Amino acid sequence: MSDKATSQGAPEPVDGQNPTRGNAGQDADAKELGHPVSFESSVAMGHTAASVDRSRGSVLSVDNLRMYFPVKSSGLRRTVGHVQAVDGVSFEVPRGSSLGLVGESGCGKSTTGRLITRLYEPTGGSMMFEGHDLAKISNRAMKPLRKDIQMIFQDPYTSLNPRHTVGAIIGTPLSVHNVVPKKKILSRVQELLEVVGLNPEHYNRYPNEFSGGQRQRIGIARALALQPKLMVADEPVSALDVSIQAQVINLLQDLQKEFDISFLFIAHDLAVVRHFCPEVAVMYLGKIVEIADRETLYKRSHHPYTQALLSAVPDVKQAAIGGRRERIMLQGDVPSPINPPSGCRFRTRCPLAREICAKVEPPMLQVGPRHKVACHFAGELGHHPHDPVTARMLGVDNDGNPDPGASPSDIGNSPGFSDVWFDLKERRTVKP
Repeated sequence: MSDKATSQGAPEPVDGQNPTRGNAGQDADAKELGHPVSFESSVAMGHTAASVDRSRGSVLSVDNLRMYFPVKSSGLRRTVGHVQAVDGVSFEVPRGSSLGLVGESGCGKSTTGRLITRLYEPTGGSMMFEGHDLAKISNRAMKPLRKDIQMIFQDPYTSLNPRHTVGAIIGTPLSVHNVVPKKKILSRVQELLEVVGLNPEHYNRYPNEFSGGQRQRIGIARALALQPKLMVADEPVSALDVSIQAQVINLLQDLQKEFDISFLFIAHDLAVVRHFCPEVAVMYLGKIVEIADRETLYKRSHHPYTQALLSAVPDVKQAAIGGRRERIMLQGDVPSPINPPSGCRFRTRCPLAREICAKVEPPMLQVGPRHKVACHFAGELGHHPHDPVTARMLGVDNDGNPDPGASPSDIGNSPGFSDVWFDLKERRTVKP
């Protein structure tokens, strides 16, 4: 289906009911003139990259979050193992800003999002939101908090009930939580449709009458209906083309500024994450391996997995001027989360792996003001150290064996960032 609505009347404008030409129209002009259209050029038509106000603190603090799914035997239905989908994840979502969560398919990103919205009940850990631990409260106590935590689902074709009209889809949360009187639900639904760029008179249409971009806007309107404080966006633009991606991202930024919404933004597209999220966390096989502010992660990443991910991103500018960066090819497949490797989970595919990586799990070490990395040989690309930087802190030698002469230090793994960090070049603790 094209990005023009097919419905009972005349064709509608491209992915939105505004009669004025938006980014999609300008992108179409660029295509007609023979110019390449990219996500970066589309979002640059009036929206700058998001920023974060660190003085406002965090709206959500996740500490050592775990989710193990039981594996049953085929005969007696006994539990014979567990899928360690999320295993010891810690992070903070800045208030009024965004945290990006990236990684390969199956690394646990979407599971993390569903845990935060309590679609799954976690195996362990804590999720502190407005003084409440979402991991431990009952379903009854969770109900009033659900209006403050909403989710945008990945697939706009399956996340909307085809038997319900758009008015019923968006109006149901208003009715369930008694946000507005019944007589005013329709007017509120029409107002929300207008906010997300759709025609408010189309509240009585069904999802199949809209394009993919329009359906995603309906999903955003549904999530926005209760004016949440935190929104989990699970790959909200992955099913859309580039010009429509830019429209939806710009819409989310406008809504974030207008309603002061915090986002946990889950995505594969690193260009989208770079524009939308001031801070980014990288997941691999159920664990966060690196988390940093945007500029540090994209320009000076320290984990070999992050460096491999970034090397796979096409760079149009570098291709035009030459000097394209070398592609880092990882060997082998992602191990099974039922039986993950000992020590570092990335070691089976890591070009830097040594004996210590198999024996000792690397801690999440803060190496800058807003930069954490979980790697024994953390360093910028081409400048990784020969000896493990974490050995003395963990009380082991360079091979991972216990060292009686070493004095282990408390590295910690708190969700946020500390005012004290470890300088990798000077191998000492820095206290500003």
